[in-house]
Amino acid sequence: MNQLQTLTQFAVRQRIRMMVNQYEVRAMLPDGSEGDLICFAQQKRLAFKEQVTLYTDDTKQYPVLGFRARQAIDLGATYDVTDHNGQPIGLFRKDFKQSLLRSTWHLEQPGLFTATGQERNQVLGVLRRFIEAAQFIPYHFDFVAGQHPIFSVDKKWGLRDRYTVHVQDPNVDRRLVIAMAVALDALQGR
Repeated sequence: MNQLQTLTQFAVRQRIRMMVNQYEVRAMLPDGSEGDLICFAQQKRLAFKEQVTLYTDDTKQYPVLGFRARQAIDLGATYDVTDHNGQPIGLFRKDFKQSLLRSTWHLEQPGLFTATGQERNQVLGVLRRFIEAAQFIPYHFDFVAGQHPIFSVDKKWGLRDRYTVHVQDPNVDRRLVIAMAVALDALQGR
């Protein structure tokens, strides 16, 4: 975890399970392949109040960070991101109104920035809302603060959900980026 802040790329891969959503977050090697496990995430499906905890590995003994909705059922819910001691790292929320045609999220790292992340392709965003088959087409999010790029998340083709995350801002807390990348899959359909 000490080297986490130096990473500029990592991969998020969903594991296929019946009653829970599980994700592996791995460092990306210079050749583009997946490296060491950074953390493992688990989200219960159909939970009354959304919560995801990320652990050092799939034994789930040592939490690293987590995010939790402030309120139970809310289309524009705010999610607080905390470290392993429950201390705040930042927050994110879905912009329900803007997301009607193009998914939009707002991400805050206190004392540093407020970023907005949107689907890169507006036409694809509209198609994904109205054509069921378009749900399988990969999508891409770019998070920017003003005109300054913070990070991007690119969904890959495949049977299970896989994402590549590229971090452009060296100051952004990688734990916050990981939480948002996992949330894009875990919460995007809500």
